[in-house]
Amino acid sequence: MSTTSTTTAAQGYVADPRNDQVLVWVNGALVPKAQAVVSVFDAGFGFGDGVWEGLRLVRGRILQREAHLDRLFEGARSIALDIPQGRDGINAAIDGVIAANRMTDGAHLRLMVTRGVKATANQDPRFLVSGPTVVVTAEYKTPRPETRARGLTLFTSTFRTSGPDVFDLHLNSHSRLNLIQALIQAINAGADEALMLDPRGFVASCNSTNFFVVRRGEIWTSSGAYSFRGITQRAVIDAARADGIRVHEGDFTLAQVYSADESFVTGTLGGVTAVTRIDGRVIGMGVPGPLTDRVRALYEAAVYPG
Repeated sequence: MSTTSTTTAAQGYVADPRNDQVLVWVNGALVPKAQAVVSVFDAGFGFGDGVWEGLRLVRGRILQREAHLDRLFEGARSIALDIPQGRDGINAAIDGVIAANRMTDGAHLRLMVTRGVKATANQDPRFLVSGPTVVVTAEYKTPRPETRARGLTLFTSTFRTSGPDVFDLHLNSHSRLNLIQALIQAINAGADEALMLDPRGFVASCNSTNFFVVRRGEIWTSSGAYSFRGITQRAVIDAARADGIRVHEGDFTLAQVYSADESFVTGTLGGVTAVTRIDGRVIGMGVPGPLTDRVRALYEAAVYPG
């Protein structure tokens, strides 16, 4: 049976046996991966009550580190979750897990903060019996080269993204169930990732990546009103504009997607990855396009260490 690491999905990666021996940072202690556990009464386990960030280590440096921490702490404040370690303590935890695992390149980190352990399993934060649970994982993850070479296939899900009055996707919340439901639909349809529309029927994002199309030399992406705030997405937009490429952030439809010249997605793990087929329709020439390759090079030049 295939595993996530061996698929060509947007979150797929090359399997690496070194990951069996990594150490995980759990509330200040470095423990072997197999022993890294949290309580069944943890608010994150029981209710998805927490925030997280995905980080990428390239050539000894965490890409866009400060932007990721800005988003983490802003999200925590929005849900009245105090992170007692503060920014300096979280930075020390990140550096500690990297050093303990002797990692210098090609690693993906996940920083997770939940509200903590409760006396009983319920939603009420007044039942907390501990401070927040903080976990940092680090694994070797290299995006699969064949995925970049052939491009991703997408399927448009019937599950919609949501606005802040329903469920604010600008919060990088542990609760991702609607996005997972969309992905399951896409997998069952034979696709790699789900394309999701907003409540009005305009294109929003994919389930784990931000979505772009190329039309007549311009790059289009959603306004972000109904999708998560992609740090890689923003870096791509800024790098493209700095190079003179016109970028449109706003509403567009599936009909405009189907007639696009190129398409690609962005995310922390894969950077810029082409999309070559959506809902069974070939996009452009059915191969990664020239503007997609140019944008990838611009993004890497802007954020990768020299």
